[in-house]
Amino acid sequence: MRAALATAVNAPLSVIDRETPEPKAGEVLIKVTACGVCFSDLNLIRGHYPFARFPVIPGHEITGTIAAVGEGVTGLSVGDAVGAQFLYDSCGHCDYCVAGEQILCPKKRITGIVADGGYAEYAVFKAGYVTPLPAGMDPVAAAPLMCAGITAFNGLRKGGAKAGSRVAIIGAGGIGALAIRYAVAMGARVAVIGRSRRGEDHAKSLGAELFIPSADTDPAAALKAWDGGANLVLNAAPSTAAAAATLGGLAPDGTLLLCGYGSDPLTLPTQPMVLNRLRVMASPSGSPHDLRDTLAFSAAHDIFPSVTPISLDQAPDALDALGSGAGGGRSVITFA
Repeated sequence: MRAALATAVNAPLSVIDRETPEPKAGEVLIKVTACGVCFSDLNLIRGHYPFARFPVIPGHEITGTIAAVGEGVTGLSVGDAVGAQFLYDSCGHCDYCVAGEQILCPKKRITGIVADGGYAEYAVFKAGYVTPLPAGMDPVAAAPLMCAGITAFNGLRKGGAKAGSRVAIIGAGGIGALAIRYAVAMGARVAVIGRSRRGEDHAKSLGAELFIPSADTDPAAALKAWDGGANLVLNAAPSTAAAAATLGGLAPDGTLLLCGYGSDPLTLPTQPMVLNRLRVMASPSGSPHDLRDTLAFSAAHDIFPSVTPISLDQAPDALDALGSGAGGGRSVITFA
């Protein structure tokens, strides 16, 4: 099979041929249909994950069909359409795993960072961590839902988004664009914070009622003027500073949620937080049950990202484009 391999920090991806893996007990072999190119894949190459394993096949936004099942696998059959996500596996025994919060397991492993992912024609996954696709779902359009989708949807849920709430989204890229559409479908009112007016038409086409260009407008003041502030600010941008700049725009009892972040620490003024009972939290993707809910909600409301199919050989260039800020849309590696 052909695969793209990350061999070291700051080293370019190598497209190679290797033997197709075989599933062991409790595993399934997936013939990959599509794999999204995620900013996290770029962070792997940049060395932002000290726990990463090299060499490794990147990619954790995976859809495909089951090509073989290992011993003891039940509930999945050859030919089933499935998705594989950011969470590769977990210990299965700790309190978090037993409660269905495997994403919080201290021993969790991450797809495409410590275990081989989807930049390959075939990949092996733990059977309990793949999710059936709803009937009729387009596997190429669905691929980014395995990371960007679940991160946005689960972040909104954890942050308390609901009908009538005011939700501000920082950034309208891979996670942000989906977060806008999910929040609107949940019945929330949505504001979008971008760097310049250039993204305003796009944000409003997705359902935002307010657009705030942070380059020439104080985002906190603009949010505060929005009927008293946002109940939830979801940061979908790879910038910690962008999130911190919105704290003053939260309504009392509001939440600042980090789905995106940078390498710099988060520094916030404590007195306004205490006086207004503000919260700061983060949300790292989600567990298998969260992906099932994400896919079901996406199917019910017809929420899918706009994607650009590319070949495996184009993956290195797609990552370079992400790094330069010229990605121009969601790239998805597809396999015949």
